[in-house]
Amino acid sequence: MKYRYLAAAAIAACTITVPSHARTLDPDVPEDALEIAKRMQCGAKDGETAVYHFSGNIYSRRPGEADKLLFKGEGMNVRRCVSVEDPDRGTGWKIISREIVIHLDPETGEIVNRWENPWTGETVDVMQIHNDPVNSRPSFAINADGSPYTLGSYREEGPFVFMPVEVPLFYTNPLGGAYQPYVGGTYHAMEIFNFAALKDELLDTRKKVAYPMVAWTRISQWAPWMEMGDRPGLMVFNFMGRKLPGGFEELPDVLKQEIRANFPIYEDAPPEDDTRRNETTWTKFKLLEDQRREKEGDAPKRSGGH
Repeated sequence: MKYRYLAAAAIAACTITVPSHARTLDPDVPEDALEIAKRMQCGAKDGETAVYHFSGNIYSRRPGEADKLLFKGEGMNVRRCVSVEDPDRGTGWKIISREIVIHLDPETGEIVNRWENPWTGETVDVMQIHNDPVNSRPSFAINADGSPYTLGSYREEGPFVFMPVEVPLFYTNPLGGAYQPYVGGTYHAMEIFNFAALKDELLDTRKKVAYPMVAWTRISQWAPWMEMGDRPGLMVFNFMGRKLPGGFEELPDVLKQEIRANFPIYEDAPPEDDTRRNETTWTKFKLLEDQRREKEGDAPKRSGGH
C-alpha cells in the first residue's frame, strides 16, 4: 500500500510543477485535488507572487445591544507557493505569505490611527493588522496518516467551483500568563474562507493560473489594542475579494499607499526559504508592546484620554 501511494506521489510531482499535457483536473483524484488547491491559492508556478485583495466591514457584537459598525476595512495577502519534498509523501507545496488589514472610518473612508473607544471613553492607538509571516503547512497527495488528500467540502455548481474552509481556533493567548487554565483568557475565534472560481478556469490545465474569489469572515475576541479587558463581546469581520490578475498594482489606492508608506516589505511575499513562526494580531501586538516597554520603561501604557 505504501509503495502504491509513493508511486502516486511521484505522479503528483509531475502534475504539481508542469502538467505534461492539457487536461481537466479531477477533484476525486488525490494528485489532481492537490493541484486544484494549489491553483486556487497560488501563482502560475513555484515562487511566483500572487496577491489576494479583500474589503468589507468590521462590527462589534455585545450582549444586550445592537451590533455596531466600527470600521470599514481593506486587506491583502501577498504570497508565493513553493514545492516541498518529503521522503515518504513525495512532492507537495506550501504557502509563504504576509497579510495586512487597515481600519477605515465608516463615513470618511480615511485610515483610522487613533480611535475613541465608545465603551471605555478612552482614545487608543489603532494597530493595523500586519502579520509577517502567515505560512501554511505543507500539503501532499498523501496525508500524514497515509490517507489520500481530499478537498473537503469542495463542490461544483453550474459553471462554478466552491471550496469553503472553516478554521476553528482555541489556544493559549500569547498575552496571557502561566495561569490561564485557572482564570481563563484562552484565545477563541473562527476564521472562515469561502473560495469560488470558474470551473473551466480552475480545472483546465491549459490555463496557467486561476483567479478565484474569496469571502473571509473572522469571529474573534476584542483586538488587544482596543484595551477592552474582560468586557463581554466579540468582533465580526466580513470581507470579500479575489486574487488580482494585476497583482499589487491593482490594489485600492488607500491600501497601496499605506503599504508603501508604512509597511513596504508587504509589497512582496517573504522569501521561499522562510521558516519563521507565524504571526497573529496578538503576537504582533505583544512584540510591539514589549518593544515599547523596553524603550520607555516597564509600565503598561495608559490610554491617552480624549
